Amino acid sequence: MFVNILIVYTSTMKTYIIKFYVLFLFLLVTGSIKAQDFQGKAYYFSKTTMDMSRFNRGGQMSEQQKKQREARMKSRLEKTYVLTFNKEESIFKEDEKLSTPVNGRGSSVWGSSFSPGPQYKNIKERVFLQDQEFFGKQFLIKEDMEALEWKMGTESKQIGQYLCFKATAKKVSIEINMLTPRSGNNEKEEDSLKVKDSTNSKEINLKDEGIKMIEVIAWYTPQIPVSQGPSDYWGLPGLILEVSAGNNTMLCSKIVINPEEKTKIEAPKKGQVVTKKEYNDIITKKMQEFRENRGRTGGRSGGGRPR
Repeated sequence: MFVNILIVYTSTMKTYIIKFYVLFLFLLVTGSIKAQDFQGKAYYFSKTTMDMSRFNRGGQMSEQQKKQREARMKSRLEKTYVLTFNKEESIFKEDEKLSTPVNGRGSSVWGSSFSPGPQYKNIKERVFLQDQEFFGKQFLIKEDMEALEWKMGTESKQIGQYLCFKATAKKVSIEINMLTPRSGNNEKEEDSLKVKDSTNSKEINLKDEGIKMIEVIAWYTPQIPVSQGPSDYWGLPGLILEVSAGNNTMLCSKIVINPEEKTKIEAPKKGQVVTKKEYNDIITKKMQEFRENRGRTGGRSGGGRPR
């Protein structure tokens, strides 16, 4: 019994020491940048794992067709992003300089319509804005920021030159199936796409189809004392350099602190203002129209702009 108590005590003390060290380092570095016009840029690349076997249910695809499909999916799912941040604001968007089209062609209408637009976060005012285009119509997704309930861990690891600490959380993931893959080996067939909503809303019915709780694992560094991170992740005492949620991982590959050419971080203002829920409802309605048109024509249809 004494041994068990000692183990629990030792583990608790280790947790407190780690938290104290993180807080001390955060406050120390924060004090050193207050007098500066502080800004940074962090570059991330995303990796998404996908079971390709579901696109070959009939087993009719050749090895060459499989490789071609995998190349298209890799181009859509593995992208590079840049997070420009200061002490209060950030904007996260795809790095257009490193975006390469597949086979010399641009991405499809489907791919461009469902790719997330620039995401702006203001942690002081707790405002999240996303500039989003959907089939030619401009939307401005606006939400009050709600921090995930992070659990600070004791594990640490080195990412580049930065010492990082682990934190975990749970979040709601809403997946909306855009298209259901058809059987057969028609290479003109569009791949199945999904939209994920990372809202932390407690009003969502988890029994609904496509809605589930997923675990988020983040690695943050108090050496860069800003409560920012890629996409809509934030709320830790240091910049998030790596985050995994479901089958998606974003990893920081490069950081530039106080670049010579500063970037003006501006909140997006154009577009029809909607919430994430309203935007997902618009997508769902559009997809229903698409399926109905597809059923009537027996083929693919772009379906025009959302109303």
